[in-house]
Amino acid sequence: MTVRGMFRPGMRGYIIPLIAGIVLAASAFLPWIDVDDVAIPGFPDIMALWIVGLGLLAAVLATLSLWTRKNSRHPLLVVGLMALGIMFLSWRLMPRVMTDRALTRSQALAIVENTPVRQSPTALAGSGIYVGLAASTTIVGFGLTIVVKRASKPYAVDIDDDV
Repeated sequence: MTVRGMFRPGMRGYIIPLIAGIVLAASAFLPWIDVDDVAIPGFPDIMALWIVGLGLLAAVLATLSLWTRKNSRHPLLVVGLMALGIMFLSWRLMPRVMTDRALTRSQALAIVENTPVRQSPTALAGSGIYVGLAASTTIVGFGLTIVVKRASKPYAVDIDDDV
């Protein structure tokens, strides 16, 4: 199969999860948490490793679908849902965890230096989490098209049981 043949009508839609998978994998290297002026990337964390793996898996599934002209929307839906769950939990939990770590560190420094405790810095979700959420939502949306396409008949077909 040539590269030109991969982009023939009918399978061009798989370019969307291909790009979204690459963006999802790249989002792990962007800043996930901003503590005051310090940006902390997500990569050394286990959740970011999962995101890289799921993003690359989505890109591979989309590339195989373009190449073999076979449908892979169900696996893309599962991969997208897993990535969306991880990104959602990261968005909700990581800023709190980093705020607690910063507070613990400032308290430890205050004890060691015998000074009053400074105000804990605030931790906010960084751009990497939002990019990952958008990419995983795109993959889930593309995977859900198989459900919408299958449910196009709003009625049930009667089975002939008089045979």
